[in-house]
Amino acid sequence: MPDTDKRPNILFFFTDQQRWDTCGCYGQELPITPNLDKMADDGVKFDKAFTCQPVCGPARACLQTGKYAEEIGVYTNNRLLPLDEPTVPKWLGESGYETSYIGKWHLASCGPKDGPDDFRTKPVPPERRGGYKDYWLASDVLEFTSHSYDGHMFTGDIERRDFPEGRYRADVLGDWTLEYLDTRSGGKPFFLFLSFIEPHHQNDHNRYEGPKGSKERWADYKIPGDLVGTEGDWRENFPDYLGCCNSLDSNLGRIRAKLDELGIADNTLLIFTSDHGSHFRTRNGEYKRSCHDACIHVPMVICGPGFTGGKVVDDMVSLIDLPPTIMTAGGLDKPGTMKGNPLQGLLDDTAQDWPDDVFLQISESQCGRAIRTKNWKYSVRAPHKKGSDPNSELYIEDYLYDLDADPHERNNLVADPAYRDIRLEMEERLKKCMVKAGEEIPEIRPKEICEDN
Repeated sequence: MPDTDKRPNILFFFTDQQRWDTCGCYGQELPITPNLDKMADDGVKFDKAFTCQPVCGPARACLQTGKYAEEIGVYTNNRLLPLDEPTVPKWLGESGYETSYIGKWHLASCGPKDGPDDFRTKPVPPERRGGYKDYWLASDVLEFTSHSYDGHMFTGDIERRDFPEGRYRADVLGDWTLEYLDTRSGGKPFFLFLSFIEPHHQNDHNRYEGPKGSKERWADYKIPGDLVGTEGDWRENFPDYLGCCNSLDSNLGRIRAKLDELGIADNTLLIFTSDHGSHFRTRNGEYKRSCHDACIHVPMVICGPGFTGGKVVDDMVSLIDLPPTIMTAGGLDKPGTMKGNPLQGLLDDTAQDWPDDVFLQISESQCGRAIRTKNWKYSVRAPHKKGSDPNSELYIEDYLYDLDADPHERNNLVADPAYRDIRLEMEERLKKCMVKAGEEIPEIRPKEICEDN
């Protein structure tokens, strides 16, 4: 077992539905994320970071296990993370880490509403917490137990804890995180997974809810290129969306200041990322569940031991790479079940044959698969299958984008015969990724053939 006195604390700062371009270090012109920008200056920014499943529960399952969503069986929302599934907190806990969770979980429920397996508005029992045994303050689906200025979560002892009156939700989670940090004994390192709901839309209100005054404060924004000239609902929502992101950033600053105050900043690995982004109903009927960069390109900044110096990494990286990164930081070997690779290898030159593409499984809106390289995007979907189906023996080509010429993905080339060779190359890449993810090699048909038949 590693010497626990020397191993770093690990704090995972997780946001929900946050586009990469909301952040100053990724090009946002408004002062939305000054604290994250400072963290990028101190640590490492990953320029090309992507989700592996653009929907909440499945992305979380990938992060807790290091496996792809279909492989775990959590390929849509409202699916239980299997109780016997090996997870990052289980491995770290067995090695001496204190394992802790604050915020949105989204991996405890399955079955019909109000059934015996529905914990979306009820306390999550210990056996459904994925191995977080030492500290728990969470709701399974936080957007169901709260709004922007009211709500509650549940403690590890199944007690309800209400938000202070008039306190913005992201600030409450920040307050309770500072409380957690203040009460650590320092006897062993901690792994804290802090899972915010912002900037996710408030489901029952059908809109994004930033702190009061967000519409006025962030009204003068530059329209992201993928949204220019589109319909969707970004016009009424984008200032509040930015307000949510700014609130998250303020709490990131508070947490970094607390780590400094406690004298543990230098020995704490801080990871900032999101589960997916938002295309504001411009690509399908809601905000995610598509192959487009607006909902798959996420911010990823890491600071702490092994991640210093203001470096910028241009390699293709995925959320699937974060579980082995955490294991490596904790002094543990990457389990053979994990599909990604530790990001440390990109910084210490130990990475060998690092993939130059990222793979995505897409569910709920469709049964789909996609692959993205630095220059190309290729996506397929299964005909005659629903988004609740885990996989298919047959897919048809859906999208092909030349990202150099068309960074905002306006010109779908998938049926253009001039790009046949590119399509064939991307098809072979995609099939290899599917096999690595534990899937069978499917048949993929050109779109025009399927349309003719």
